[in-house]
Amino acid sequence: MDKHGKRKAADGLGAETRLRDLYRRTYPLRTLGMGLGLLPVAMVLQEREAGIVAWGWAFSCGLAWPHLARWLAARSRDPYHAELQNLVMDSALAASLAPLMHFSLLPSVMLLSVTTADKISSGVRRLWRRSLLPMLGALLLSGLLNGFRVDINTSMNTLLACLPTMVIHTLAVAASSYQLVRRVQAQNLQLDKLSRVDSLTGLGSRAHWQAMASGLLQQPQERPATLLLVDVDRFKDTNDRHGHAVGDDLLRAIASCILSTLPAGGHAGRLGGDEFVVALPLAPAEAARVAETLLAQVQALEFPRTPGLRASISIGLAAPPSGTTNLRAWLEAADRALYLAKANGRGRVQVFTAEAADG
Repeated sequence: MDKHGKRKAADGLGAETRLRDLYRRTYPLRTLGMGLGLLPVAMVLQEREAGIVAWGWAFSCGLAWPHLARWLAARSRDPYHAELQNLVMDSALAASLAPLMHFSLLPSVMLLSVTTADKISSGVRRLWRRSLLPMLGALLLSGLLNGFRVDINTSMNTLLACLPTMVIHTLAVAASSYQLVRRVQAQNLQLDKLSRVDSLTGLGSRAHWQAMASGLLQQPQERPATLLLVDVDRFKDTNDRHGHAVGDDLLRAIASCILSTLPAGGHAGRLGGDEFVVALPLAPAEAARVAETLLAQVQALEFPRTPGLRASISIGLAAPPSGTTNLRAWLEAADRALYLAKANGRGRVQVFTAEAADG
């Protein structure tokens, strides 16, 4: 499997692991939220002089359920979907507490809104909608069992008991969401880098280099520009004789030489295989000196693990064809110069001219 395939497999495995571990990431927030939510419920139950059944149910929801939910998800064959069911159950349990409090306004609204917000912040599509029907069913069932007695007044003590949930739980969810956003941003930066950089050589990817070279080509015609097309001599023989791992070492070493000789404003990329390309904001004569320096550096390369390996490249140079801003035409001119460098013995620099091309 190539590196791209391994990366995709690793990303897929990582995504699967994150899904399976959802219950582990949810557990601390559920424990915190349900525990803090128990405070205003207990305050209202005390004020209402509730019976032991109401107290038992409230403590089961606030203290026992978070641990039971984790246990159920951990033992499930599909922990992710089990945790989604647990999240829906969170909403149902929160709704069942409202009738116990005789629908005391602030704690009832707080519990229902916080649990719904949790579904939205989970990032699971339509989860909050899936929670609405179980939430309504639990509210109706609990209401029927408790007589639908309504007293929406909220005492100052109950209001104060709501503050920990409103502040601490909200900040905890925000912190968790922030960490998730930061991870996504880091992944996006990595993806952007992968799209711009060739993973083997560290040079620009083909698409990124083309964008940079096209920008250089669009500059006013009086500003010089030269294209260098670099090809590794007898690269197939190197692979056949020494193996593809050594071939990769050779490509990386040549790419390093290209980067070390690249002047300011230049753009280097890998076209594919053993072919590199460099766009320079220089006239052909100056670019030829850069190419000669690059040629000498490559020829001086040594490979301690493969003493018999000698590196050689051929380079074709071309200024943009007169009157064109077409990158393909520029590449074709450099390619013709490269062909002449190969035909004339390899390991040399060839500048494209109309006379040389005709010859």
